[in-house]
Amino acid sequence: MFEARLVQGSLWKKIIDAIKDLLTEAIFDCNSSGITLQAMDGSHVSLVSLSLRCEGFDTFRCDRNLAMGINLPSMAKIIRCAGNDDVITVKTGDNADTVTFVFESPNQEKVSDYEVRLVDLDTEHLGIPETDYSCVVRMPSAEFQRICRDLSQIGESVIVCCTKEGVKFSASGDLGTGNIKLAQTSSCDKEEDNVVIEMNEAVTLTFALRYLNFFTKATPLSPQVKLSMSPEVPLVVEYKVAEMGHLRYYLAPKLEDDND
Repeated sequence: MFEARLVQGSLWKKIIDAIKDLLTEAIFDCNSSGITLQAMDGSHVSLVSLSLRCEGFDTFRCDRNLAMGINLPSMAKIIRCAGNDDVITVKTGDNADTVTFVFESPNQEKVSDYEVRLVDLDTEHLGIPETDYSCVVRMPSAEFQRICRDLSQIGESVIVCCTKEGVKFSASGDLGTGNIKLAQTSSCDKEEDNVVIEMNEAVTLTFALRYLNFFTKATPLSPQVKLSMSPEVPLVVEYKVAEMGHLRYYLAPKLEDDND
């Protein structure tokens, strides 16, 4: 038996909205410590990693390890039927071929339940090596979303240059060039509005904006985003999921000769 109840049901909506355009199918691995998901997008360019600790749920029960293969566009349609304030419970039996979503309105006057068929997925689990990053940038997630959106009007790639002075995002294309520089700040009233850079060495890397724009669909999850970069290893774009876990995206940098 598996059952996970989340009073803040809108978190599920935000998580599914953040991954459904990158992944069509994925396995939710459930065990006594929580729920994880790890999957590559269809073109095998980026990796999505979700981790939700059991303590973050209002009730959580998982009698034995369970791998739920779910079609994400289908799940997104079902989750969309929930109200923003609904309590969402996800449950399934040990050998069931469906998963049930129960939505309760805050006043308990309306309860809806939907069953979604589980799909058999054969995916290998990818080990993500622990890496000490040369540069870690924390910045407001809405600002990062706007930068990626604005620069994709100009070019297909963004060059991210990180130094002690700040972080610079640059793009160039037929239209011309665009540069956006953010200085390190610590004066904002809210901690999440600051731009904080931890740096061991300066880094300049190039990434495909198309994927970064997919990643920024997670912006509603967290007011701040964390970018971790090192030469020749994938960029990590991390959003916190309330106090219960994180959603991370990994994207390999483009090599110099990728730009043709």
